[in-house]
Amino acid sequence: MDRPGIRGTALVLGVAVAVLTGCSAEDASETIQTIEPATPAVAPSVTPTPAGTVRPLDYRVDDLIVGETGTLAALADEGTRLLLLDDPAAEPQVVTLPAEAATLVAGPGGTILAPASGVVAQIDTSDGTVAEVPVDADAVSAAVLGDGRWAVGTSDGRVLIVDPGTSEVAETIGGLASADLIAVSGDSVAALDRRQTSLTSIDIADAHLGAALRAGRGATQLTTDPYGRVIVTDTTGDELLVYTIDELILRQRYPVGPAPYAVAYDDQRDLVWVTLTGSNEVVGYDLSTGTAEERHRFATVRQPNSVAVDPADGTLVIASATGDGLQRIPIEG
Repeated sequence: MDRPGIRGTALVLGVAVAVLTGCSAEDASETIQTIEPATPAVAPSVTPTPAGTVRPLDYRVDDLIVGETGTLAALADEGTRLLLLDDPAAEPQVVTLPAEAATLVAGPGGTILAPASGVVAQIDTSDGTVAEVPVDADAVSAAVLGDGRWAVGTSDGRVLIVDPGTSEVAETIGGLASADLIAVSGDSVAALDRRQTSLTSIDIADAHLGAALRAGRGATQLTTDPYGRVIVTDTTGDELLVYTIDELILRQRYPVGPAPYAVAYDDQRDLVWVTLTGSNEVVGYDLSTGTAEERHRFATVRQPNSVAVDPADGTLVIASATGDGLQRIPIEG
């Protein structure tokens, strides 16, 4: 079966980035040219009424994720607390994290991973208990590999292959400026480096960096889909970038509006949802034709820095990073 977005001719405008194989993180930091990482736009005051429903939430949310069990988890209070919401109308269960987390990642068995300085916290969404896997690094990203080990990205550009049961590091792969997010698609792994605004494939078996491509002018967030694609938001360049990483290729590049940031994939409808922090909007795109085609556009709460899709009913969930509430948008069709 053809993959959506790969049939036909796709525009490929990637610019190769030098790959520093065999370099330590310290060596790389002396030779890599970097930029200041891109950030969401400071959103304007909301003018249109946000779509759907908005419930008050006395927290500023930086990240949202839905675990395998369907529990919505929100990272709040500058990464120090995790909010668990089984019932959208009920008060959240508040979990205090052992350190300030950078992001949230789906873990094994319905758990949530929260990488932080010196630790990757693993939160059981059923009861809020926290297990700590120590790492000798400032962990800023994580992903679960096919063999159950974790790939943990660090702020100084390393990717650590960690056994979560023993906390032992099997491999250390250096050479990036920062390993801010890690994407896993089948057996393929890639890291997003915000300081180089690049996407780099990671050869886990041979423990070295693979090919790299520039990711726009200021890439910030990514998600994966069932078709082997990695979808990246270029917040500075106002674009959506679509890659495959089994063979690192930029497949699609599309302008989407002011300061795209959060991104999530809707498996039920085969849509990618992107928040526009410069206009307080969320837009749904169909990638199946080889170029992004807009299917939905909704007004959001102010500063929509995070988005998730509820797998139970496909409802779109957006959280405000300014404390303006949690928005739910039912999607028809």
